[in-house]
Amino acid sequence: MSDIRTEAPPAASVDGIAAELRAAVDRGVTRPRAYREQQLDGLVSMLLQHASEWEAALKADLGKSEIEAHLTEIGYVVAEARAARRSLRRWMAPTRVAAPLALQPATARTVAEPLGATLIIAPWNYPLHLALAPLIGAITAGDAAVVKPSELAPATSRLLARLAPEHLDPHSVRVVEGGVDETTALLEQRWDLIFYTGNGTVARVVAAAAAKDLTPTVLELGGKSPVYVHRSADIAAAARRIAWGKWINAGQTCVAPDHIRVDREVADELVEQLRLATVEQLGDARTSPDFARIVNGRHLERLRRLLGSGSVVTGGEVDADARYIAPTILTDVAEDAPVMQEEIFGPILPVLPVDGVDGFIETMRGRDKPLALYVFAQDRDAVRRVERETSSGGLGINIAVAHVGAAGLPFGGVGESGSGAYHGRHSFEVFSHRKAVLSKPTAVDTLRVIYPPFTELRGRIAKRILG
Repeated sequence: MSDIRTEAPPAASVDGIAAELRAAVDRGVTRPRAYREQQLDGLVSMLLQHASEWEAALKADLGKSEIEAHLTEIGYVVAEARAARRSLRRWMAPTRVAAPLALQPATARTVAEPLGATLIIAPWNYPLHLALAPLIGAITAGDAAVVKPSELAPATSRLLARLAPEHLDPHSVRVVEGGVDETTALLEQRWDLIFYTGNGTVARVVAAAAAKDLTPTVLELGGKSPVYVHRSADIAAAARRIAWGKWINAGQTCVAPDHIRVDREVADELVEQLRLATVEQLGDARTSPDFARIVNGRHLERLRRLLGSGSVVTGGEVDADARYIAPTILTDVAEDAPVMQEEIFGPILPVLPVDGVDGFIETMRGRDKPLALYVFAQDRDAVRRVERETSSGGLGINIAVAHVGAAGLPFGGVGESGSGAYHGRHSFEVFSHRKAVLSKPTAVDTLRVIYPPFTELRGRIAKRILG
């Protein structure tokens, strides 16, 4: 597949954009529920009215098929926006809290208010989904937002920059294209929240920039998300589900299975079933319309170097001109092999045997906590042990990747795999400030018993009330 893309054009000056957007929030532009609903409707119309253009952009950037573009990007965001709109009235409503006896009569509640001007820095692997899903949170919370799409997905970036002003109010939503210079200029400004999706190296730069103004951050990162296949698992079903989760978007998914740990006695069977599942789902992946491409030559060469980390069971072919790496299964992989030292983020799947659930749990000790972990087992004790004795951003039991699509579940990492979580109501909450409000009438001043001077009687009464 030829690379038909061109470099993204330089962005206009971004000086003062944070202050400008914050002023819109301060004026109350973004606060009315009707306004937020209107923006969500505009987001949906931007995606559905231009669906064919989004498909073409995602095809150009990542070789995504029409169906994959809808499943993981266009349709996903539409469903999230519509669900948010249906729930918005409930999310915005104050939440009553019981006031303590010592303060009665009184009422207590929390009120969600916008944080202000927010910055969303999106990655290239799901360039539409990961730019707009956080934006849904900003819109529902009543924030203004700058979306900085990835310059490594220029076709999607350009289309977003062109269409957003036609469907979303520029007073509250802006798209800033560009690369490192533009991102740096944005990070030099004061924001009320920075939402970054990407890798740990850049996340540290973002966090350092945010620290200057004590700006809160949401960091959605990644890591080496492992799969554990227990000897009790339905091996054929496990292989199909792992293959689907791994090969979608050519493995360029933050929650894709990075590598497999499998009980030694079923390792050969799993490898064979993985091979069969890959053929069943993709056939000849080189010609399959359902297998995406590597984003660019630099990432392809990084992945090419990892292919020598073990014995190739299937795959291994590389076509740099087409940005193609075949779905590849590796065995005989050493723990210190290059493929085990970094997040793979591509269509290479190492399979390593372990000695039971104890052996798997031991491999997790002392390592960075992954964004996701997957366990395949029919043995409930094995599943329970993995759930209790490991830590990860999310856990999939007998399924890979799909937890991302459960809007009721928070999506986020822990430690090196990130901080903060979103999706569904969690998106509204992470872009909001929960203000505590206590109201006490003055007609009867019950607090007089705790005012000084503290007589013996008042002291006894206060101690009794408070404890």
